[in-house]
Amino acid sequence: MNIEGLDYNTQREKLLMPEYGREIQKMIDHAVSLPDKAERLKCAKTIVRLMESKNPQLHESTDYEQTLWDHLYLMSHQQLDIDWPFDVSEAEKIHSKPAPMELPQGNTHLRHYGHLLEEVFDKLKTMPEGEERDELVRLTANQMKRNLAAWGHGSMDDEKVADDLARFTDGKIQIDLNTFRFDNIPMSAGNENGKRNGKRKK
Repeated sequence: MNIEGLDYNTQREKLLMPEYGREIQKMIDHAVSLPDKAERLKCAKTIVRLMESKNPQLHESTDYEQTLWDHLYLMSHQQLDIDWPFDVSEAEKIHSKPAPMELPQGNTHLRHYGHLLEEVFDKLKTMPEGEERDELVRLTANQMKRNLAAWGHGSMDDEKVADDLARFTDGKIQIDLNTFRFDNIPMSAGNENGKRNGKRKK
């Protein structure tokens, strides 16, 4: 509904940088329209001081003056013809969208064990038999069990740990559940993780 005499924001041109307000934008538009170049620069310097007062948090940056002039350049739609006191050639990068992040590639079926354990599996494939490998196997199996507890809300299956360890080391590591002794991992290991994620078992 339009009421004569009332000016609605929804009917106005969208502000490029709304944090400075519409009055600053009007000043910039006025500066662009000035016929004298020296007068345009004088007006631009005044506008930048006003912009600084509107956006004082910029002072936390060492190059805040550069940022203010970049903002002025953008808000003028690159139409303000002055001798710019700062190089504004890179100003448009402020509004450029960052490149999308690449999703991690790899074995998603290992997500509950994590990337570090995946590296350990690769190491175990090439380690010679001996006490050092036996100790690493013990540490790895127990960490796998803890991770399973965290993902499964307390569910810990020794057979799954043994099967996964054999599978992810290409059969190089086989643990005998009749003789292998896991650490005493409390059932709460998984529940505590769930609570940290805002989940509680009823």
